[in-house]
Amino acid sequence: MSVSIAAPALAAGTPPSVRVVTVAAVDQPVGFTFAPNGRIVYLERATGELRQLDPRTGHDRLLHRITGVDSDGERGALGVALHPRWPRMPSAYVYVSRTPPNGDLENQLLRLRIRDGRVVERTLLLRSPIGSRANHNGGRIAFGPDAKLYVVIGDGGEDPGTAQTLGDEPRGKILRLNADGSVPASNPFGSIVWSYGHRNSIGFAFDPATERLWQSENGPECNDELNRIVEGGNFAWGPTQACGTPAAPGDTNRDGPDPTRLPRFTFADTVAITGVAFCDGCGLGGAYEGDLFAGCANGSCKATVGPVMHAPLNPGRWSLAAPPAQVPLTNYTGPVYSMEVAPNGRIYFSDGQGIYRLAPA
Repeated sequence: MSVSIAAPALAAGTPPSVRVVTVAAVDQPVGFTFAPNGRIVYLERATGELRQLDPRTGHDRLLHRITGVDSDGERGALGVALHPRWPRMPSAYVYVSRTPPNGDLENQLLRLRIRDGRVVERTLLLRSPIGSRANHNGGRIAFGPDAKLYVVIGDGGEDPGTAQTLGDEPRGKILRLNADGSVPASNPFGSIVWSYGHRNSIGFAFDPATERLWQSENGPECNDELNRIVEGGNFAWGPTQACGTPAAPGDTNRDGPDPTRLPRFTFADTVAITGVAFCDGCGLGGAYEGDLFAGCANGSCKATVGPVMHAPLNPGRWSLAAPPAQVPLTNYTGPVYSMEVAPNGRIYFSDGQGIYRLAPA
C-alpha cells in the first residue's frame, strides 16, 4: 500500500533543531563517499576531478581528472564509490557523463585502480546511451551490504519506455554488478538489472537494520516517491502516464507486467527529492534514531518539509510509520543533493558549493 498526502510543515512536538556544520567549500560535489578512515572521496561534477579530503585537517588533493566530461543539465561526474575492501583493494568507481576520445556522449561506469595516490589503471565497466536531453541521468552508485555494486540510471528524459525495456537497456533501472563489472549469478533476470520501471533518481540507501534498499525518485509534475526496492520489482513507470488520471500513485505507476510495485510514500507536490540516508547512531538524539532521512531541492520542498526531512519506519521496517516531516535546521535553507553516512554514523550532505554535516543544535 502507498500513502499519498501533502507532507506537513513543522508542528509542535517535532524533534529538536539541528545545526549544519560546513565541512568543506568545494565545487559541485554531487558524488561523494567515505573511506574507512573517515576521509572523503568526492567528484567535482563539471571538471571530472576525483579528489580526497581529510575533514580533520582540511587537506584536499587531486587523485585523478576524468577527461571529456559533459556537465550540461543534469549530466556530469555524478557518483563515486570505493571497493568494500578499501584500501586493501584500492579501486574507486565513478559514474560520469562523458565523450570519450573517438566516441559518442554516454554515461559510463569506470573502475579506477589507485596506487601511491594516483590512478594506474582505468576500466570501462558499463556504458549507457545519452540522447538529446540533458536530464534523467541518475548517477548514484554504492556498494551494498552484499558487496555488490548498485547503480541507478534514469530513463534519459526522452522515452519513458526505456524504463520498461529489459535486456540490454540500462536506462530506467537499478543495476547490480559484481565488483569487476560482471553479472551476479543471483540477479533476477540473468542481466545486471535489479529493478526496473524507474523515472529519475539520484538517491538510495540501505537500511542498516534490515539491509533493505530504499530509493528516492522524482515524478513528472506529480508523485515524487520513496520506494522500498525489491529484487526484480517493476516500479511501473513507463510510456503511459498522466498526473491525476487515475488517482495517485496509479497515474504514474501503471506500466509493465504485474505485480507492479507502488511507492511507500508519494508527495502531493513535487519536492525534487534527492539523497537518502539512515540515522543509525547519527548523534542527533533519540527522536531521530532509526529514521529514514532524505533531501530535496526545489521551492515546494523548502515551503513544506525543508531541505532535510525524516520519517520513522513501521515496526517491521518495510514501510513508513508516518509521513516525512521537516528536520528543523537552524542555519541552512539551501538545496540538498547527495546524502552519505560517515563511518562514525554521522550524516553528511552536499550542495553545489560544499559538503556539510548534521549536528545537534
